[in-house]
Amino acid sequence: MDLVVQSPDELLAAVPHVLGFKPEESIVLVPFRPGLPITRVDLPRTAADREEVWDALSGPYGRHARPGARLAIICMTEDRRSAELASQHLSNRLQDVGITTHIRLWSDGERWRELNTGQTGLQTPSTAERIAAATVLTGAAQPAASRESLAASLVGDREPIAQLLPAARAAAAASTPAAEREWALDRLEQFHADGNRLSDVDGARMLVALETISTRDALWEDMSRENSTSHMAIWTDLTRRGPGEVRAAPASMSGFASWLHGDGAKAWCALDQVPADRPYSMAAIVASALQNGIHPREWERYQTQMRDIAADLDESFVPKPPGQQRDIPGTQPVTDRPAPGR
Repeated sequence: MDLVVQSPDELLAAVPHVLGFKPEESIVLVPFRPGLPITRVDLPRTAADREEVWDALSGPYGRHARPGARLAIICMTEDRRSAELASQHLSNRLQDVGITTHIRLWSDGERWRELNTGQTGLQTPSTAERIAAATVLTGAAQPAASRESLAASLVGDREPIAQLLPAARAAAAASTPAAEREWALDRLEQFHADGNRLSDVDGARMLVALETISTRDALWEDMSRENSTSHMAIWTDLTRRGPGEVRAAPASMSGFASWLHGDGAKAWCALDQVPADRPYSMAAIVASALQNGIHPREWERYQTQMRDIAADLDESFVPKPPGQQRDIPGTQPVTDRPAPGR
């Protein structure tokens, strides 16, 4: 989503639409040109936490920095002192890698202050409404009220499919992996065409089919930036409805499609739905892309290599418990990270 903003009020109104949710007690880094990731991080409140935040961000920002790179640091909190310290620390560190902080903005939800110049103003409902209307015209979904509500949207009624899994497994055992793969690809193609939600019976069959890695990979290879919206829809729905024993695959597929679409917040929320009892290679690949601020357009260049190292990544990825997430939305990579020490 590309938005043109001309004032601090408009910039603050745009941030929830870029992230996919309304951030609280957060710092958001917003670049002024493509190339740098858009990043949200929980507001650090101690010197050690500020340094740990930079340790996490230095890799992606140092790697993507180009001559003339500029960004805004936006602090959303009632704690203006912590905002001043954290934004100044980040600004100094970014300057070391060649990135200029053009704006350091603090907001408590009603007022704003530009910390570099001392300019002040109010956040106005009319501006928020105008930005919301502009995003509707782009076809973007309106942001969730909070990150918690965004995460909750990936949890639904899982009992109907749970009851059908034994029959789906029996049917798959009586079939062949090749036949189930062809059925899954045909069913996916049908979904691309009509967008109709899978029935519980088809949902259970699809989730069982995904347990065969060659089938999952065939469906994964169908993904592109052009059809990522459709993939997000089907895999997010099956993540909501999938019991724990079969949820790792659709959650990882939803996370990948969300990253490919540029919606990093939803990508991390999807990864949070991967059961924590065992590593899952595809989840590791998505997490690596998010953590390193990799732009979705880089996938085609690196996908063979990343698939090849999936087995190695298995051991390094453990899904975060709720409350310790990072996010990445937007048309350029967006990163969301928790505060250190949580």
